[in-house]
Formats: sequence, C-alpha cells, structure tokens
Amino acid sequence: MFTGIIEELGQVKKISETSSGKQFKISAKYVTEDLKIGDSIAVNGVCLTVVDISKRSFLLDLVYETLKRSNLGDLVEGSKINLERALKLSDRLGGHILQGHVETVGLIVDKQAVGDGAELTISISPEWMRYCIHKGSIALDGVSMTIASISRNLITVAVIPHTLEETTLGIKEKGDTFNIETDIIGKHIERLMSFDEEDLEEGESYTESIMNWGFGES
Repeated sequence: MFTGIIEELGQVKKISETSSGKQFKISAKYVTEDLKIGDSIAVNGVCLTVVDISKRSFLLDLVYETLKRSNLGDLVEGSKINLERALKLSDRLGGHILQGHVETVGLIVDKQAVGDGAELTISISPEWMRYCIHKGSIALDGVSMTIASISRNLITVAVIPHTLEETTLGIKEKGDTFNIETDIIGKHIERLMSFDEEDLEEGESYTESIMNWGFGES
C-alpha cells in the first residue's frame, strides 16, 4: 500500500531487455537507505518489486503486461521518475490509500501556469470517469491529487509549486501521459452495490463442488 506522497525523484540509469520484458536500473539516494530485496516500491505509481540493490541504485523487473498497461514502457535511460516506498503502519497517511495498481493512462491536454503553480487538464478513458468525483482523490504517476473540476472525460487538478518541483508533474507538458489510479473506495462501493444473488449462487456452487471432492476423508 502507498499514500501518493512522493519521497524522491529518481532516474532510470539503464534499461535492459529480458525474456519476459525489461529490467530497469534506478538511481536514487533517499529511498535506498532501508530498501531491501523483495520490497515493494511505487515507480510513477506502479507497484514493483526490488530484485537487487546497491548503495545508490536498485533493479526492477518489468513484465510486458506492466509495460503495456502503464507509461513505464515509454521511459528511456535518463528519464526522471516518482518513487515511493511502501507504507509503514506507523506512518502518517498524508495523501490517500493507493495500491500501486494502475488502471489506465491519461493524456495531458492542457497545462497552464497559475502563479508559481499550475493547472493540469487530463483526458481519461470514459470507463474510469465514474470513479472520479469533484474534490475526490486521484493518483497521477503515483502523486496523490485532488480533482478540482470534471467535464465529460476531462479532469482538472491544481498543482502547488512544491509538487511541481519534487515530482514529474513539473516536468511533464501537454501531450505527455500519466499513470492513473482512481480512488479504491469508489471501486469497493461499486462492487458491493452490484453484487447480487447470481454471484452468490455461483459462489455456493463452487464451494459445494470443493466439498464434494472429499478432502479429509479416509
């Protein structure tokens, strides 16, 4: 689990082809302090597993599905990336609850300076718009943001100067993409509301079939 509070801007130092996808070597300073092999880390909002680590860098294996479903497949050597380690139970929940499971990719259709900050307008696939609400939470490349306005399949967010400086939101321009993760609470509510007797019957028949296998019989 993550919170959408980015800890550090890392950099892709090396990209290698593998039999199942690609391997990224990421350089970072702060997040490597207590990172261990097998730990989860969010890279531009995508939950990945650390497979090797050195003093100032670590390795990640990315399968083709991850490269296809997110904007990580567009990264090149030298690209800046948002990094966040997994949430500790003792940490403050400064953003909102995230799983690191990217659902879709959004397109920046407009970026306007507002004082020292900025206003971003992002186009999102219509099927995910039902989870976007005015003043609700959304993650853009793993950054917890508040939706300022909604129009058709467009959302607008206001970005403060600190976030522009410390995340990829300050680097990206019109035409670039964001990994999108909508609010998990809305998805759980939708599942609860849509669950019906047909689902229950399927579950019961599956359970009965397991019981009929005779586990535990002598």
